Amino acid sequence: MKNESPKKMEQRVSIITLGARDLARARAFYEALGWKACTPPDSPVCAFDLNGMTLGLYGWNALAEEAKIPPESGRFLGAALAYNVREKSEVAQVLAAAVAAGGTLMKAAEDVFWGGHSGYFADPDGHLWEVAWNPRAPLGPNGEFQWNGVKAGESPE
Repeated sequence: MKNESPKKMEQRVSIITLGARDLARARAFYEALGWKACTPPDSPVCAFDLNGMTLGLYGWNALAEEAKIPPESGRFLGAALAYNVREKSEVAQVLAAAVAAGGTLMKAAEDVFWGGHSGYFADPDGHLWEVAWNPRAPLGPNGEFQWNGVKAGESPE
């Protein structure tokens, strides 16, 4: 087996996830600004598709738990950036590249409850990144992300 270098990250963000202490209140706030959610009101996550990426709202404690960081530890800042990859195997490769570059592995790559595969790292300042593969949300040709996937021939709005 040849010695491969770690997979580098493309210069893009797929999802910005904000931890919300009151998810219904947070959703109502963004909807009052004129944004349209692409998830049903009773969903445990609220997603707003942006231009080539998504803003996600997720329960504060649920986001901390998913990243395996105690919510009141002082290490959890209530937000996570997400970088989605095209193939499941790329999750571990990108996490390795982040660690090699000076980041801290917070959660190793693993299969997750929503059917994908993800892990977390923190950059040198503690900012949390999720690296994820989602089989239900394929990326566009240039890495564009939309909650329900970018359809072939379509560009994200």
